[in-house]
Amino acid sequence: MSARLPGGDRDEPWRGHWIGADPAPIPGGDDTTSGGLSGRGFSRVLFRKEFRIGSVPMTVPLRLTADSRFVVWVNGKEAGRGPVRAQPRRWRYETFDIAPFLEPGPNVVAVLVTYYGNATSWWFGAAPEDGINGDACLVLDCLPGGPDELVSDASWRVHRSTAWHSLGTFGVPCEVLDARELPTGWTCPGFDDSRWSTATVLTARHWGGLGRSRPPVSPYGKLLPRPIAVLGGDTIRPAAVLDARLRQKPVWASEHPGSRVVQHLESPGDPVCTEGRLPLSAALDADRTLDAVIDFGAMTAGFVELVVDAPAGTVFELGYREKAKSVGVVETTSDYAAGARYISPGGRSVYAALELAGLRYLYLTAYAPGAAEVTIVDVAVRENVYPHTGPAYFSSDDEEIDRIYRAGIRTVQLNSFDAFTDCPTREQRAWTGDGVVHQMVHLATNEDWRLAEHYVELANSPRSDGLLPLSVAGDFEKFQGFTIPDWSLHWVHGVHNLYRYTGNRERLVPYLPTVERVLRWYEQHLDEHGTLSDLPEWNLVDWSSVFTTGRTSIVSALWARGLIEYAELCDWVGNSGSGAWARERHAGVAASFEDFWDARRGLYVDHFVDGERRPAASQAANAAAIVSGLAPRERWRAIAMAMTDRSTLVTRSWIGGDGGYDIQKEEDQRRGIQRIDWDVEREVVRAQPFFSYVVHDAMARAGLAERIVDLVRDWSVFLDGGYDTFGECWGWGTPVHGWSSTPTRDLVVHVLGIAPDLPGFERVRIAPRPGPLREIAGSAPTPYGQVEVDIRGEKATVSSPVPIRFVAPDGGSRQLPAGNHHLVMPRALPTIDNTSGKPCA
Repeated sequence: MSARLPGGDRDEPWRGHWIGADPAPIPGGDDTTSGGLSGRGFSRVLFRKEFRIGSVPMTVPLRLTADSRFVVWVNGKEAGRGPVRAQPRRWRYETFDIAPFLEPGPNVVAVLVTYYGNATSWWFGAAPEDGINGDACLVLDCLPGGPDELVSDASWRVHRSTAWHSLGTFGVPCEVLDARELPTGWTCPGFDDSRWSTATVLTARHWGGLGRSRPPVSPYGKLLPRPIAVLGGDTIRPAAVLDARLRQKPVWASEHPGSRVVQHLESPGDPVCTEGRLPLSAALDADRTLDAVIDFGAMTAGFVELVVDAPAGTVFELGYREKAKSVGVVETTSDYAAGARYISPGGRSVYAALELAGLRYLYLTAYAPGAAEVTIVDVAVRENVYPHTGPAYFSSDDEEIDRIYRAGIRTVQLNSFDAFTDCPTREQRAWTGDGVVHQMVHLATNEDWRLAEHYVELANSPRSDGLLPLSVAGDFEKFQGFTIPDWSLHWVHGVHNLYRYTGNRERLVPYLPTVERVLRWYEQHLDEHGTLSDLPEWNLVDWSSVFTTGRTSIVSALWARGLIEYAELCDWVGNSGSGAWARERHAGVAASFEDFWDARRGLYVDHFVDGERRPAASQAANAAAIVSGLAPRERWRAIAMAMTDRSTLVTRSWIGGDGGYDIQKEEDQRRGIQRIDWDVEREVVRAQPFFSYVVHDAMARAGLAERIVDLVRDWSVFLDGGYDTFGECWGWGTPVHGWSSTPTRDLVVHVLGIAPDLPGFERVRIAPRPGPLREIAGSAPTPYGQVEVDIRGEKATVSSPVPIRFVAPDGGSRQLPAGNHHLVMPRALPTIDNTSGKPCA
């Protein structure tokens, strides 16, 4: 794929027109003011333009975008994909240098545009405006230096393909390709497109459009350049073919390939000898299927590629799974269906998926219309993830800890596409709260911070009441249904993270009105005590069994953290009025937060109901009390010790456990039933992996960062059976969930101790807390270069391009200039480790 060019073309006027496939409006009419036009529905449209050049310029900057997504080929070679997910009125374009693909003489640019019709996890349609949107559309031109005729207009040829359709699965579409219907060679020069239609120039016909067809035009407005790096990665091939059998073809109970491939898993079959690898061949008849289970050895995410040799009409059902299907296990809502269907055109052919998938296991079923020899020649996944760049690293004298560091990077990368997502398999949604952990891992380990910044930009899309959607630039934002209010508070923390790491006022100032609107939404829910009560919508916190009903300590404390962070931002930009308001509200919460204090246990409880303090206590409530500053400082250390005392910790979830979602628990939760099955008078509910970032921040703030090394060892439970990624929850959920990756951030920020001391790393804070580790070393990115720390016993070496504030484990602090320094680092005095009852190192 070609490299994306810099975005310096943002002000270059567009010469290209928006073009589409049909000369007339979609039947059914339109009503711009009421949104009466529904759009066409799923469609894939092929666009072609042939042109000649005498010689190939040094660079040919091609820029383009489409609704909903595109793939562009130049002379038969893929040159790029896009656009990145975005809200329709903040639509993005891509710029590629296509000079490496061009030749003197005839050339062709071919673009496949997918229009999804129904909202997906990553796209939703603009409000209908009769003219530009509601169907596959494309705009393209060359910037100065490229061929003048390479511009989207009525000279392009266009064909609405019948080769694809979508099963329309909620969230992630299921791709179905009948390759017999796909024109052979349409992306290459010399293809005969004389029977194709000419493109229609799409003009805005509403009163405000005045017939415009070139950007900027509603609904997409002024198109914005791509803000992030180009995705890519290695091509991953199978580790093993686990099983291959011939079976009797069943009567399919489902239309979805992901369900079909496991439908007759328990039925008997005749083994096919494979020696555990491809190729795999079998003689079929109309009543037999070839079934294979292929293991890639670990999780991967990208475009599935399948090479087969089979007669025309042979069907290949593909099922993508994170975990191997277990015979006899009861299905739960976590057992999603994901996959694709490919119908062979005959002979040797290649299926290259257009839709991204996450998987470890590929379940494959093949069947033919008659007697046939079918061969599965090869399978691969072309990874398509965000690049992890730069020399940042972490190493220690403990391989378990090093493996955890690497696993967090891999987990986040498999959830870093054109946005931070929850998982690459069942959803691929850009959840507003989840992404804060991904962001912190990027800031601590990835030299490229553009996706960390874009996380905040993309989610800056508030509802009319000021709160942010559940997830953005996709179906949930389109539907404008209920949200998770505290997810907006994690986004506020993400804004504060960018303030600390980048110090970029120009970029951050536009987010502050949204931050204030989020925080002010909570004001209406303050009770007479000054804390939050009876909050509407879904106050999740995380999947642990915590209580937010009634008067809530947890959400009150998260709000207070947001208030104090906003006050700091206001001081930074000189907004004294809003800063004073935020501090006043924080003081109001602090004045009554003592009501939640259980002096007998030395912990804060979760909530009050009908004026009665309920006894349930959680890590979430107590960690939030510390990071928000609501708990008095003199209590922090004792609270931190108590909330991590393994003798009283219990792992509970309202909807999951024992390997999967619990259907009965889910139904109870929807009905507002929360069953307590632990000793609420003595036991403390442990945070799930997501909210553990707050728990670990609280430990560090309480002066117990040296214990984080042992706390993150809990994540080793996920790294079993070949998996090198962190799962969603303790004991259940997806095995690759970005929100669980806080240990990687923690090992850099709290163990190596590298963090901003002044905004934008004008000074770095280095506060190593190796705990039981005798040797640690690593580096982390800053806007000025890498900061490196190397600890060997009590000897410390630090290297920094910016001034340093070094804080030793014994609490001693000193300031140092930029450069290299060799220091003696006294260890901290031992504290009692409640995990073992022994002193900490």
